[in-house]
Amino acid sequence: MNLNSQVANSKQPISTIYDPWDPIRSYREHKKHVLTSVEVTMSNLCNMRCEHCAVGDTLTMTEPEKLPISLLLQKLDEVEHLETLSITGGEPTYSKKTVTEYIVPLLKYCSDRGIRTQINSNLTLDLARYEEIAPYLDVMHISFNYLSAEDFHAVGFVRANHEVALSTAAKMYDRMVDNTIELSKAGMYISAETMINYRTHTKLAGIHKLIDEMGCKRHEVHPMYPSSFASNLPLISLDQIRTSLNELLDVRNPEMWMLFGTLPFYACSTSEQDHQIVQRLRNERNVTVRNDPDGRNRLNVNLFTGDVYITDFADLPAQGNIYEHSLDEIFSRWESHSLNQLVNCYCEAAACCGPNLLVAHAYYQGVDFKQRKAVI
Repeated sequence: MNLNSQVANSKQPISTIYDPWDPIRSYREHKKHVLTSVEVTMSNLCNMRCEHCAVGDTLTMTEPEKLPISLLLQKLDEVEHLETLSITGGEPTYSKKTVTEYIVPLLKYCSDRGIRTQINSNLTLDLARYEEIAPYLDVMHISFNYLSAEDFHAVGFVRANHEVALSTAAKMYDRMVDNTIELSKAGMYISAETMINYRTHTKLAGIHKLIDEMGCKRHEVHPMYPSSFASNLPLISLDQIRTSLNELLDVRNPEMWMLFGTLPFYACSTSEQDHQIVQRLRNERNVTVRNDPDGRNRLNVNLFTGDVYITDFADLPAQGNIYEHSLDEIFSRWESHSLNQLVNCYCEAAACCGPNLLVAHAYYQGVDFKQRKAVI
């Protein structure tokens, strides 16, 4: 079984020096943020109910008809600078019909156009549906916040409306691990994301070891910010996040790409502790810090309604609808939105696009980042 992308040889490899999802690339090219990334909410169905799920409020047992794939492709055709497309849910692959009639045609379209693609999946379903999409996919993105099946059970079903037995969860956990190993061996680029939260901040080293053993090409680490469905989860302190990062960096596999995102530490900080962690991240081999695409170069399209959001978890109301406007038009309106103006800063010296709205609200309320400058 060889699942390498059919077009991999014609594209620049995704790497620590080429991350097409980072909005700083297009900012440097166009001297402003432009729409280069589209995220599609493909499903409201999921076989899990994770406590940290940002879109948990939208998950259903059945879902309405999706908009025609032809409409979505038409709207993507209109995006002038489109470079990346992400597919999310729910679990996008939950329905085989969705895989065959929506995901595969969409991935083929992107492959033909040279657009990089990512699917966010839990990889707990049968291997065949992932093999079907593999030839056209650039990145398979999974969430991995566990040291054991017990962790998986505690985190993954806490929001279920019925009791899920540990034995059932353990079978799903084992299938996820086995699928990740098999798909990695076959050539799929799997990026595993771990959130730093109240459950994981002392476990990152062990989680990283498991991700490495499963053959993942990249480990993503992002602090979790209370939002939407997960708005009531505890917010850990900046000190706890710093400690977690340092402990992870002390023991990580230096050959694996570590991608950090939405970190609440900046080169313009007045804190010496912040300076130390920012400097360490800069100096570590195979470590990158991605600027957040949400609100910078990405929009989310809900494939059931056509509504367009700044993020998939939709704390902000829809900014438009694809039946009425092009995606570039909707993005242009967002540029002048009052909320965007609060955080729309850029610092070339630090290669930083500033905090997103969640980070600013969680840790920096009242701070005007546009008035700050990098000190390291």
